[in-house]
Order: sequence, then C-alpha cells, then structure tokens
Amino acid sequence: MGLMDRAKHESGRTEPLFVPVETGRPTVLGLPRTDRTERRPHVVFLGVPYGVPYAGLGPELPSAAAPAALREASLRFRPYYRNYDVDFGGDLFARRDLHLADAGDVALVPGDPAGNLERTCRAVRSILAQGAVPIVLGGDHAVTVPILRAYGGYGRLCVVQMDAHLDWRDEVKGVREGFSSPMRRASELPWVRSMVQIGLRGAGSGRAEEFAAARAWGSVLVPARAVHERGVAWVLEQLPEAEGYYVTIDADGIDPSLMPGVNAPSPGGLLYWQVFDLLRGIARRGPIVGLDLVEIAPARDPSGLTLVHAVRLLLVAIGALAHAGRFG
Repeated sequence: MGLMDRAKHESGRTEPLFVPVETGRPTVLGLPRTDRTERRPHVVFLGVPYGVPYAGLGPELPSAAAPAALREASLRFRPYYRNYDVDFGGDLFARRDLHLADAGDVALVPGDPAGNLERTCRAVRSILAQGAVPIVLGGDHAVTVPILRAYGGYGRLCVVQMDAHLDWRDEVKGVREGFSSPMRRASELPWVRSMVQIGLRGAGSGRAEEFAAARAWGSVLVPARAVHERGVAWVLEQLPEAEGYYVTIDADGIDPSLMPGVNAPSPGGLLYWQVFDLLRGIARRGPIVGLDLVEIAPARDPSGLTLVHAVRLLLVAIGALAHAGRFG
C-alpha cells in the first residue's frame, strides 16, 4: 500500500488513494506510515475526514477534524500502551508480535462526494487485500457506507453498531448516502446478512417507519436502557452467528459524561465497561474484520476527555482480537 495505490480518474489519469500523514504531524501512536514499512501490517489505521454532506450543513461537519485530533491524542498513550494492562490482565496484545501501521487519510476531493465514496471503498479494499484489519477514523457516519461496500467477497457479515441513533433513513433531501442512512444502505448489501444496533435512545433515533423497516429487515434493536438493565451478557446472546463482524461505533453511542465532544450528545448512553465487554465478547464469537469510530467533534471536547476514551477504545478493540487469538 502507500503512495503507489491509485484510483482511475474519469479523464483516464490515475490519482492517489491515500494522503500519508505529512512530515511533522503524528501518526496514530507514532506508528510507521504504510509507505515506509517493509512488514505487512496486521492492523491499519485509516482516516476519512468527511462523508456526504446535506444541503445547508457545508461540506464538512465538526467531525472532519477528528482523524487528526485522534492521532494527536494517541501520542499520550505511546510511552506505555504495551505496559501491563490491568483491564486485560497482562499485555494488551497478548504477547503477540503485532504490526500496526497508519495509512494516513483517503485522498478526498472537496465537492466530489460520489467520487469520495468510491475512493474510500477502494482504499479499504487495498487494506483488506493485504490481510490487514482496517480501523477507520471518521468523519461522520456516512463513511461507513463505502467501507462496507469494500467487503464484497469477504464472507457473510454481521454489522454491530453502537449508536444513539438508528441511521435507517432512506433519504434526506434527496441524499441517500449521508450520515442518517448508513445502516439502511448496509442492509442493501448482499454480504451483510445480519445487524445488531446497540445503544439506541432518546428522541431523534428515527421515525416510526424507520424502526418498522429495520425490524422487518431483521435488525436486532437494543436500546441503551436494555443494556443497563439486562447486561452485556444478554446483549451478546442476541448476536447472530456470522463469518465476520464489522463494528461501527458512533461516539454519541457512549454516554456524554465520558465522551461529550460529539456531533449529537444524548444522555443515558453506553459506559466504558459495557463497550469493553461488548468488544471482547464479539471478538470471542468471531473475527472482527473491521471497525470505524465516527462522529467525534474535537472542537466540542476542550478537556480532551472524548479523545482519551476514543483512543482507549480503539486499543481495546485490537486487544480484544489479540486475546481472542484472531491474529495469525
């Protein structure tokens, strides 16, 4: 991967798929850039700063700044993230020799949302072709649509969404691939065979017809209150069998007392230990073949608390896979 990965342009020319992290700016955890590593990575981080905009909101939401902010925040973990991890009872990576890398961002073109969807899909395919697990830093939730389109031919998937919102709108002002529609679009992919949506709550999760459509398709809807009352073990029992699990985490799925810097905060969300146990439980059930973390708004996070939790959860996801023996 790296600078040699290019997509075909309409004019017949080729254009880069990736924009490497520029010199002087941090990669995730200070990891090597993918164009500067000889070793094939197990996990590749990829930034997708924004998705498909709605009219009146501008080309970028506050979450467009999140990939760079997450990279910056991750540096505070760099000196010690391989120390003894109390939450895992040992080494975060279960003493496995894992190689992680940062691919930089997808080479997005302002004003070309359709082309950006295709570029994102091709970039993720490039990572998958290496046998690596992509961890995508959004951006708004629209980025999940092209990511999932990259998984054609990789087996039957179950999508696990942690989110306050249902995201099952068919269209908003004629836009069918915006941040209100990723789970609806995911349901239309033949390789997405099942879905579990965890953390739903409050007003604005969707209209009655969207909930009816999600249930009719077969999505398992798990309100946040059910998680608090019945526990994570019960939630994991609702998880269908699948050849692979794709996890999408909207930061507003987490309670705003922990992650306040999001596009749409809503009280009553998931807690750290619930997300921790969900990630470990999913990884034990089957391989997590990819993950995205979206909808963080760094400008609304002056304390940095949101970013700290976000980076930790990304590490937990990798640790969950390692401890479940999903690498190698």
